[in-house]
Amino acid sequence: MLTSGHECIGPVPLPLRGSCRRAPHPPPLSAAPAAGLRKQLQQFYPPDEPRNVSCVQHGTDGHPICTWDKGRLTYINTTYVVQLSNGTDVLYISEESLDTRFGSLALSKLNFDSTYTIVVAASNELGSAFSQPLVFMLIDIVKPHPPKFSVEFEHSSATNCTLSWHDEAQAQLCRLRYRPLTRHAWSMVENVQGEKCSLYGLEPYTTYEFQLSCKIHPKHGLWSNWSTYQNRTPEAVPTGVLGVWYRQQDVGSQQQNISLFWKALSKSEARGRILQYTVTFKALDQQSPVAEAHLTTQTSYARVMPRVNYKITVTAENSRGRSPPASITTDLGIQDLPPPQEVSAIAMGNSSILISWKPPISTTASISGYVVEWADTHSSLEPHPAWVKLPASNLSTVIAEHVKDEVCYQISVFALYQDRAGRAASVKGYSSAKAPSAGPQMHTTPHANGILVSWEAIPAQQQRGCITGYHIYLQKRDRQADPRVYAVSSATAQRSLHITDLQPGEHYVLWMTASTPAAEGPWGNSELICLENAGEWMAVVLTCSLFLFSACMCSMPPARKALHSLLTILVPQWQSKAIPDPANATWAKNYTSVKAELRWPSSLFLPSTSTFEEPEPTQVEEALVKDKALLSSSGRQGRGDWALQSSRGHEEPVPSTADEEVCEQQLPDLYRRMVEEEPSGHTQNVPEYIANPSTSTAPPYLPLGAGTAEDLPELECHALSVFPTTCLTPVFPYGGNLTLDAVKINCSSLTR
Repeated sequence: MLTSGHECIGPVPLPLRGSCRRAPHPPPLSAAPAAGLRKQLQQFYPPDEPRNVSCVQHGTDGHPICTWDKGRLTYINTTYVVQLSNGTDVLYISEESLDTRFGSLALSKLNFDSTYTIVVAASNELGSAFSQPLVFMLIDIVKPHPPKFSVEFEHSSATNCTLSWHDEAQAQLCRLRYRPLTRHAWSMVENVQGEKCSLYGLEPYTTYEFQLSCKIHPKHGLWSNWSTYQNRTPEAVPTGVLGVWYRQQDVGSQQQNISLFWKALSKSEARGRILQYTVTFKALDQQSPVAEAHLTTQTSYARVMPRVNYKITVTAENSRGRSPPASITTDLGIQDLPPPQEVSAIAMGNSSILISWKPPISTTASISGYVVEWADTHSSLEPHPAWVKLPASNLSTVIAEHVKDEVCYQISVFALYQDRAGRAASVKGYSSAKAPSAGPQMHTTPHANGILVSWEAIPAQQQRGCITGYHIYLQKRDRQADPRVYAVSSATAQRSLHITDLQPGEHYVLWMTASTPAAEGPWGNSELICLENAGEWMAVVLTCSLFLFSACMCSMPPARKALHSLLTILVPQWQSKAIPDPANATWAKNYTSVKAELRWPSSLFLPSTSTFEEPEPTQVEEALVKDKALLSSSGRQGRGDWALQSSRGHEEPVPSTADEEVCEQQLPDLYRRMVEEEPSGHTQNVPEYIANPSTSTAPPYLPLGAGTAEDLPELECHALSVFPTTCLTPVFPYGGNLTLDAVKINCSSLTR
């Protein structure tokens, strides 16, 4: 007899009674006329046939749950009833789900030995529909719970493991799948009977995901949901061989710096966490070489060693052991190992460069592979260049590691001869390029009848690719002709150019640009240049040389004495003639006879200390001296026998004929005639030789007279109170006027 939570006695005619959700409130059918009724009925639908009827019981102690698909929405009240029959009795159970899309109903416990049939009936006021009958036994719809299991790895082998599980229903058949977490595909193990399973060939030091599913009967029942377990396999001895590369640099004549760098092993090769690396150096030129071992945790190692050849090995070590050694031989003489031929670099865009080459020329040594090395031509941040090792069959590769667009790279290709690296073949390459964003900064220097043009490299961030060349433009300042262009290739490391075809005295404008394979960039600074004439340059050079030579000669006493002797021979004799003593002049000898009259009392010029009398004014009138005999007459009397000496003690040169002509123009300003009227009407003759004290700075001159040098009295000059800083020459009481017939005056020291 069938039992259920909802139970009906006997068959129930359709439409079936039961609980259901009401549809939206339609208008009452009886309130509309016949035509309106048909129109309203077109908005509602009869029920569809229920489909996809299924029943499942979770675990052996659960209750069956049946579900079905209701179909389209009817918009009116629709009732769903499950008819359950075991062949003798029929049980009608109304649906209690309010879902409008799917129906479900929980049944009471069923017997394992009975066969059941289920039909789902749907009905409303517009019609009814029935599902296809579902026939099953309880063992067919039981779905076990996901099994609980564990994974254990063998200590001796990291690639084997054993899975163990236990199910409360003692499932008779299971299935297993597993995969590394880094993959999407599963490895399947079907038809696993019992409660244990062993797996082999797993990857060491890899996290795996294991899943297990079971059912209670090999031919009947449903598979349980997958249960999941994750675990990592143990480490194993590394199997990969490190890829090692090196650079060698001499440090003096007896030592060298060897820099080693290698790539870390992949996870599948490392088979664990690498703890350290062992680097071993073994000298090849010694009778009994002793290996030196060094440990490091980095992927590079540098050491200064004696300048000999070495065999170097590098191994990686984890908790289980060491990897096979990677060896390389440093060779100081690699000239016999030729480089690859025709190396080229092609821009591929998207931060990648295609490198291709041809094998080296014929050689007796066999090639074991190639190494491609690349580095930014301007960056010094990387501790070592990027590189890749390729087998001997590869003659091209695409590099993308550490490659950026609009950056120039220095690319080198080496051929490996067993463990030795041959000479490198280098080329510059880039992934993409644009025209430089700036021009080079230029400097000009006059050099060897021309201009030496030098320039600085454009900053790396402004090059935007590999610089292929430079263009120097030279144009006259008037810009009437096209500029001359000088092309300089970037293949030469020298950043300078000597331009010689310039016209002296002509002004030129000079500027330059840089180019990449994409385009030519803007010009940098410009300069205006002009070459001086050769004669002017020669005069400047000779003058400077003579000045430096004279300064050097005068700084040394022996040289200064020799120079003085040379000048004494070269200059005229009159320049070195001794200056005569004025005491031996004719006028000094005649002066003795009037010795007493020369001493005037100083009281005539100096005021009394007790009283002061205002001196009578003296009338002064200008007298133009037109008679040239004042100068010429004295020239006939002893010309050249004496020279003048100023009161300040410096020597005056003898005036020439040209000086006499200048004196004739200056004499009216140099002389004044003093006329003094006496009360008795007698006119006293005053000498006309007295100079104007306000303009004359020449020394006073004395009249000619008889006498000897021994009788020459001492001249006294008393300063007047009205001229405290001027020495006034005494007035001599000669009869008649004194003419300067024996005195030469150097007018070059007089000013107007």
